[in-house]
Amino acid sequence: MSTVAEQLRAARVAKNFTVEQVAESTKIRTDHIRALEEGNFNIFSAPIYIRGSVKNYAAMLKLDTVQIVAALDAELRGTKNYAAPPPLGESKKSWLDHVTLVLAKLNWKLGLAGLVLVAVVVLVGSSFLAWRHHQKSDPLANLPPAVYQPANSGDTLPLPKR
Repeated sequence: MSTVAEQLRAARVAKNFTVEQVAESTKIRTDHIRALEEGNFNIFSAPIYIRGSVKNYAAMLKLDTVQIVAALDAELRGTKNYAAPPPLGESKKSWLDHVTLVLAKLNWKLGLAGLVLVAVVVLVGSSFLAWRHHQKSDPLANLPPAVYQPANSGDTLPLPKR
């Protein structure tokens, strides 16, 4: 049985399409189409791009996409680079990764309700403490006894001027 690359090239040639026509129709770059037809999968960064490009290319050529993708998967399992998925834990995780993970696990509706409840408790508590402090401090308590001294020397209030 022929490889996926050979099937794609043979179907394209049989339908008299150029690589540029296929690229324009599928929106796949011409160098990627040539790489697919040569079986050079190393130009792609991940197997998902290979599968998607082959699937679009096969659909454009009106080939059986299920059979082509199954044959492609069998070919990819035989390669060194795409036999297994890349490891997920290569890089070290920073503190920001841990914070993001914790925030992603939060139930935001419950968290927001809890935050509002804490804010209300703090507001009521600080209001109560301010009121109690105001009640204890009498502004007139520290004043000396006062004696009334009228501004005028007369016993009556001055009459308003007309």
